Amino acid sequence: MNTFDDRKKAFESKYANDAEMQFKVMAKRNKFVGLWAAELLGKSGDDAENYAKEVIKSDMEEAGDEDVIRKVKGDLGNLATDEEIRAKLNECYGKAMDDLAA
Repeated sequence: MNTFDDRKKAFESKYANDAEMQFKVMAKRNKFVGLWAAELLGKSGDDAENYAKEVIKSDMEEAGDEDVIRKVKGDLGNLATDEEIRAKLNECYGKAMDDLAA
């Protein structure tokens, strides 16, 4: 019985670690997207960092990426299409994964 309990704890620990890593990747991805959008909006320095934080917070509204896309698209207007924003999300996801793996 002890072996089963040990395996159960190991799986629970792995699940928790995986969930935490996924959260970190998504937050970093959103930060990268926020900094990209801030640049398009002409923001720099602290203004760009603060805008990136707003984008990170916007991801807490609902599951999935639609809340982030809605936030960025609403702020950018005609500076970027939905497709460009989605492509940037995918690009920044890979960058965030690489960044956290290092």
